[in-house]
Amino acid sequence: MSILRIAVKELTGMFIDDGALALFSLLLVLGVGLAVKSGAIGPTAGAVLLVAGCLVILAESVMRAARRKFRR
Repeated sequence: MSILRIAVKELTGMFIDDGALALFSLLLVLGVGLAVKSGAIGPTAGAVLLVAGCLVILAESVMRAARRKFRR
């Protein structure tokens, strides 16, 4: 049972290593999706927002990880 627990923990860690990265990504997709669905922005603007937002979220996550590594 312990081996199974470790395997599941490693598998989920592979996809959800940084909780903030996953949460912000989901919020970005939800927000842009709602904006496009409601007609507040067009699909092209939504795509641009998704790409730009993902890049910003990823850069913030990398910077946070680098700060943690240098503190140790």
